[in-house]
Amino acid sequence: MTARNSCLALVAGAVVFASPAFAQSIADTIYSNGPILTINDAEPTVEAVAVKNGRILAVGALSDIKSHQGETTEFYDLKGRAMLPGFVDSHGHAVMGGLQALSANLLAAPDGDVTDISSLQDTLRSWIAENTEIVDKVQLIVGFGYDQSQLTELRHPTREDLDQVSKDVPIIIVHQSGHFGVANSKALELTDVDADTSDPAGGIIRRETDGAPNGVLEENAFFMVLTNLLGGLGEEGLRAFANAGPELWARFGYTTAQEGRAAPPIVEVMKSVASEGGFKIDVVTYPDIMVDRNYIAENVSDSYVNRMRVGGAKLTIDGSPQGFTAWRDRPYFNPVGEYAPGYLGYSAVSNEQVIDAVDWAFENNIQILVHSNGEAASDLFLASIDSAETKYGPADRRPVLIHGQFLREDQVDALQRLNVFPSLFPMHTFYWGDWHRDHTVGPVLADNISPTGWVRERGMMFGSHHDAPVAFPDSMRVLDATVTRRTRSGDILGPSQRVDVLTALKSMTIWPAWQHFEADHKGSIEVGKLADFVILSDDPTAVDIENLDQLRVTATIKEDEVIYKAKDGEQDAKLRQSPFISDPATAHLFLHAIYRGAGVENPAIGCLLNDDACERLFSTPSTRFE
Repeated sequence: MTARNSCLALVAGAVVFASPAFAQSIADTIYSNGPILTINDAEPTVEAVAVKNGRILAVGALSDIKSHQGETTEFYDLKGRAMLPGFVDSHGHAVMGGLQALSANLLAAPDGDVTDISSLQDTLRSWIAENTEIVDKVQLIVGFGYDQSQLTELRHPTREDLDQVSKDVPIIIVHQSGHFGVANSKALELTDVDADTSDPAGGIIRRETDGAPNGVLEENAFFMVLTNLLGGLGEEGLRAFANAGPELWARFGYTTAQEGRAAPPIVEVMKSVASEGGFKIDVVTYPDIMVDRNYIAENVSDSYVNRMRVGGAKLTIDGSPQGFTAWRDRPYFNPVGEYAPGYLGYSAVSNEQVIDAVDWAFENNIQILVHSNGEAASDLFLASIDSAETKYGPADRRPVLIHGQFLREDQVDALQRLNVFPSLFPMHTFYWGDWHRDHTVGPVLADNISPTGWVRERGMMFGSHHDAPVAFPDSMRVLDATVTRRTRSGDILGPSQRVDVLTALKSMTIWPAWQHFEADHKGSIEVGKLADFVILSDDPTAVDIENLDQLRVTATIKEDEVIYKAKDGEQDAKLRQSPFISDPATAHLFLHAIYRGAGVENPAIGCLLNDDACERLFSTPSTRFE
């Protein structure tokens, strides 16, 4: 459906009879009658925008734009609503968005109703009762989004807790961070995890006093179990996810999505879906650099084919800050659980693997995105970047730091010096700000998580992301958290790190477009750029900042075509009823879990293509400090 056929009306007034030369500048669509924020500092607001052939023909005063009106031109009436450039996903896992229909929603408020282990159990029971056909068919119960920091008990559920829901059908529930999970006894039995099972490298099987697993699984231990449980979903399941994820992103105003970690089988499925017209928005993907570098080198491109391209490579160094697996340079402040004194978290890969991966990316002039949360992980990443640039010389490679939750100020200086683009995660201030203050880093350092203020003090650009499905891909929640830094409890975490609304909007539009080497045709409303727009219920620069999260996406437009239109009064609440979501864990962890069904022989996490890849990943010794 085109914008000209959806909520459009012909411009009133006399028909313009144009000469053949003038006809070349006749617009297909004119957008007006509401605030238009261009995100172009040279012309911040305009009255109207003319579009032709999916690109912006003219911007400016309505009286001037009407010169592009012809008898075929149609008028998109904003009806007082605000129009901005379409949002560009700085970091997320769009392909996995489609998995949400397969899981029970175990999220806490405001996205779910789980408050304690009892309500978690009741939620699972209710989901089972409503989805008996799915359970009977796949013989698996999946829940997503529990967070021990939001449970009254302040602990992870155990296999015994899940056994009270079902002892006959395997249950696996996923922590909101995607870095932990809990399995019931049946799931552990089916995946051969018992007292004699050794911890995999980069993962922990938590145990009872007799050595038997208690059901809680960390990092690679969780991925390994989940892989075996979900490995049979197959290519058709993948294709469904690849279709549904970007469609979900579009509902929140994103016209460019990112699949932030993938493997070749997944990329091939994405290509197939794209070739059949499955993507309504652009999707850029970054295959895992630890899997198949030749594949990355052969497929990387700066051009979209059927709205899909491979943008570069992805490397993951450490884990989850809220789950105490991010690799720190100092002990966690007050970790909840059984941790040895001085516990620092741990890395997912060896120092040598990080250095080698960054070196390869620089040598081949391939953009690399690096997941790094803890200070120690970021130290290693920055040292690797410094070494590679010294070796290969400066070039416009635009390496990206993903997350950087616990960055020190000297590390922000290094990001600037080394021209590393920070894609930060201010939504953590809302979802886990209180937890970081009280447990991970303490009240002093918590003020500086996701340090957008430090970045802007240095005149640097940054991206603000949702990392969906770790957090929901709610663009207005991203905007709100980046501006207010207000926690669930109402605390403002790091007032000096807050930024203004326009800066936050740039971090969701023009700056991530630059991050993706696409700022010449995306990220702002300027002549010649793609007609990618989002329509909001109100002007975000004109409302009280405390109400930013109440703004709603009413329409998303990709190259002058309406690809999403909210129904009158629709609040998209239903989108939150069944989230199955990931981060540099859930996206990659569920990707890995279904690699087996995509034709990869070895289902174990990391053993995606061959034994050499498996050996590289699992030969890394665990660096958890005991």
